Amino acid sequence: MKIVFVTTCKNRAAHLARTLPKNLEDNPRSTFLVLDYGSQDDLTSVLMPYRDFKYGRLVVYHYPTDGPFRMAHAKNMAHRLGILEGADVLVNLDADNYLGAGFEDFVAERFESDTFLWSGLVQGLGRKMRGVSGRIAVTPQAFLKAGGYDEKKYDTWGPDDKDFNARLCHLGYRPVQIDRNYLAAIPHGDGVRFKEYPEARENALGEEAELPPPETAVANFGKFGMGEVLGPGGALQLGPIPTRIFGIGLHKTATSSLHAALQILGYESAHWESGAWAKSVWDEVRAGGIAPTLEKFYAASDLPISILYKELDRAYPGSKFILTIRNEAEWLRSVRDHFSYKNPFRWEWDVYPFSNVIHQAIYGRKTFDYHTFRARYRWHNAEVIEHFKNRPDDLLVMRTPAWTDLCRFLGNPVPSVDYPRKFVTNGG
Repeated sequence: MKIVFVTTCKNRAAHLARTLPKNLEDNPRSTFLVLDYGSQDDLTSVLMPYRDFKYGRLVVYHYPTDGPFRMAHAKNMAHRLGILEGADVLVNLDADNYLGAGFEDFVAERFESDTFLWSGLVQGLGRKMRGVSGRIAVTPQAFLKAGGYDEKKYDTWGPDDKDFNARLCHLGYRPVQIDRNYLAAIPHGDGVRFKEYPEARENALGEEAELPPPETAVANFGKFGMGEVLGPGGALQLGPIPTRIFGIGLHKTATSSLHAALQILGYESAHWESGAWAKSVWDEVRAGGIAPTLEKFYAASDLPISILYKELDRAYPGSKFILTIRNEAEWLRSVRDHFSYKNPFRWEWDVYPFSNVIHQAIYGRKTFDYHTFRARYRWHNAEVIEHFKNRPDDLLVMRTPAWTDLCRFLGNPVPSVDYPRKFVTNGG
């Protein structure tokens, strides 16, 4: 497990001068990443002695800006850089925080794929311990699914961490409290907190603020932590990230293969998880656009995703859509067999009829008809292409399943394994 502690810093060199050497010493197997967010103090000289500490465990990036410290943006940028450094777990670490000896071991022992670690407001000796609520440990997948910290709500100081935590819970992640032995911070007053934006001090929501439950777990819709940074390898441009990835080819168009390919690329992908799952997605999207059931995955394909693409496009702007198209004659033969009792799961449609509800919505009927199905197949493909005709960066039409086009579209390197072929004899 590679743990990357990410710290954003603007004019907090005095804090890092005290916390960084101790944190490095106390956690010798982890990587520390510091994002210099336009600091105008002696941050560079503070970091210099540690750049090659223990074989480069400290990585420094610079975001040259004359503007104010934008809290959520800075955290998002640092987390994205931590992902590029190969993090399995990202830990937000404020510049004034001490980790404590062996915190990396605590993370490794307590962290699970369905959890995140958080500090909360830890009870001190008769008082609230301030300054530690920003300590949150998440997987890169969880961070990306949530869209990071909300940059629209928290441009200045505020309960961005509490909002992030609530959205992680909304995604189904389980919060695990960090032991108070690992939570300590350099005491300081609000003068330091609001130095960058004194105008926000009077109306800012504090750490104790109660926030309304989130309607959606997703923030920023793909545009977060963006900008050009300077790092060990030179200039690096951080652009938009897909909010979600949706496969919108009709069933039996190699959607299972696409689902497997997305998993190989590291995306948490869904593909008709169950009839109950599909019904929840269908009901949620049709009722209000957003789908908490669907948000728990970063990618999704197969029914009912393909016939909800317009609603999903509105609810999750910034998403990428993939239209898989198959030879028409082959598709018709495959769908004919799928609707016959050659399909070993055909009986379920009569016992658990949501499949028939979806088929009725697509074809206006529950049984196979050559002319009806052919017309609907042509119409769906043409309608999708028309919908995205002025947005070529948002739609990939895959007529031949292959890594090259898919990876270019999503910005991924091509894997060293063959593109998956699932259920080829039954149509994919």
